[in-house]
Amino acid sequence: MSYSTSSFKNPVSVSTGTDQKGHNHVISGEIHVIFGPMFAGKTTALLRRVNSEAKMGRNVVMIKSNKDTRYAVDAVVTHDGTKFPCWSLPDLSSFKQRFGQVAYEKVDVIGIDEAQFFDDLYDFCYKAADIDGKTVVVAGLDGDYLRRKFGSVLDIIPLADTVTKLTARCEICGKRAFFTLRKTEEMQKELIGGAAMYMPVCRQHYVNGKSIMESAKKVIESHQVQELIPEKPLVA
Repeated sequence: MSYSTSSFKNPVSVSTGTDQKGHNHVISGEIHVIFGPMFAGKTTALLRRVNSEAKMGRNVVMIKSNKDTRYAVDAVVTHDGTKFPCWSLPDLSSFKQRFGQVAYEKVDVIGIDEAQFFDDLYDFCYKAADIDGKTVVVAGLDGDYLRRKFGSVLDIIPLADTVTKLTARCEICGKRAFFTLRKTEEMQKELIGGAAMYMPVCRQHYVNGKSIMESAKKVIESHQVQELIPEKPLVA
């Protein structure tokens, strides 16, 4: 499986180093978090950062949740079609074993897309950065369609060196969109989809949109109830 766009020339471990007095010490890593609503360019920003690191000669690897199979199974793909090869995993804790210890030690930068789907995100990030000296770049949703916390993305903010909240454009008015509105009636938290299922909206149109959708749902339910009521027979 492809996992990097930079070669592993002159491999060295990034977990230890030597200070000016010749003492060994752990090289600290970094954690950078990118979050926002759907269609805000989170994956694009992640790939831009990872590609920039690769161009500087750093060894990079990309991970995404295997729940996301919208565009490709073994690649991180933006909504406009830009691709980057990745490891598609059910969890992050299995990455080091699957990747191999020797290969892992040669990695400098780890990118994580759709991070909201990883329950072990916090543990993985702090171990990778604090213990292993990796630079970890995380991209994911901060909230779900109900504007409630989604996964563990917000939990790693206290660990982060930098935090970037991106915004999209409201699909209705064109203003800055901070929220994701679900267009369908499904209620489950995890419902993977694209523009046919979700749209980015500003605060005004999130509130209005929810009201409109709730009103429409009541009308539909009312019609369904009426269809179930048998008509009274005509009496001559």
